[in-house]
Amino acid sequence: MSKLSNSTPNITELDIAIIGGGSAGITLASKLNNCSAVVIEPLTPAERDCSWALWAGSHQQKKLAGATKGSWKHWKLIDYHTEINHYSDQYRYTSLSSAQYMAQCESNLAEGVDLIRAQADDIVAEGNGGSFTAAGQHYKVAQLYDSRPPKMSDNGLKQHFLGWEIRTKYPISHPEIAILMDFRVDQSRGLHFIYMLPFSDRRLLIESTMISNRLEDKNWYRQAIEQWLRDRDIEVEKNLREEIGAIPMHTVKPLDRNIAGIGAASGAVRLSSGYAFTGIQAQIVKLAQGISAGQYSVPKPISPTLIRMDQIFNRVLLSQPELGVSLMMLTAKALDANGFARFMLGSATIIDWVKVVMAMPKIPFLKQVFHS
Repeated sequence: MSKLSNSTPNITELDIAIIGGGSAGITLASKLNNCSAVVIEPLTPAERDCSWALWAGSHQQKKLAGATKGSWKHWKLIDYHTEINHYSDQYRYTSLSSAQYMAQCESNLAEGVDLIRAQADDIVAEGNGGSFTAAGQHYKVAQLYDSRPPKMSDNGLKQHFLGWEIRTKYPISHPEIAILMDFRVDQSRGLHFIYMLPFSDRRLLIESTMISNRLEDKNWYRQAIEQWLRDRDIEVEKNLREEIGAIPMHTVKPLDRNIAGIGAASGAVRLSSGYAFTGIQAQIVKLAQGISAGQYSVPKPISPTLIRMDQIFNRVLLSQPELGVSLMMLTAKALDANGFARFMLGSATIIDWVKVVMAMPKIPFLKQVFHS
């Protein structure tokens, strides 16, 4: 840890402070050089461990190898009528341990960049910077960034889930295939699917995931997982851990509009899919490059055009939830594996978009276009 510069015995003055050491905050901190900075995060990586996912190209696969729990070049989506298999030669669907990723970033902080394992209190924005207290110390900074999770609307569309990491009694078949969406589950409360990643033939991550505007009781998700396992004669030897979460699929509000938000707080979550890691990484790389050049403004993580398209898609889901399964399956069927990965990453080509648009039912989307 470096020694922070002090202008007075009671106040530490710094160039940059980052409130929150999650995906965006600790990534930015790990890329800062030649400045005085601090990242404020009360919890350890282990206390916040969960699974993050993305489609990773070869360069990103190498970069993230130390935090990777599993990766698959073959994935599939299933409903009661169809099974769509994708085999990619460019991308691997990749599951990361957030704890391992954040721990690596924490260990790579440059001289002059410090981590304070505490909560930031008494935050006051002043221009681009501000002041706050943490661990009994007062700080004043020229540039303040906020990476704390944003506020979610109670009634807004969200992707919510409960997952188990389990060890099975017996090996499963085809551990080389990731099941991204299995819709052969209860669809009465919203768009519902099982998500299953086999880290080995006996170790799985399995989640019951819903896309709706209302959270369910934890036991509802658990029962869906149990039923899915029973239907496939998969017996659990040990439940290793449980994780639960909710991802906004609507425009979010930062905790403090007067502070520059980064990551999810700046709208980096893809509204139609809930994927965020790749968008956050791209934003933070650009921001760190800008800071090195003396530019501190936060880049927009997602283009306005893509946000607009996602909002229309989500309004169709809300207005006609019975179309949810078919919309997802039609999207996957219209694209090959590489196109599907690009589409989910937010980097679809014009040809990818044409294929998806042509596959969609026209009237529901036209209604939402003209009602917006």
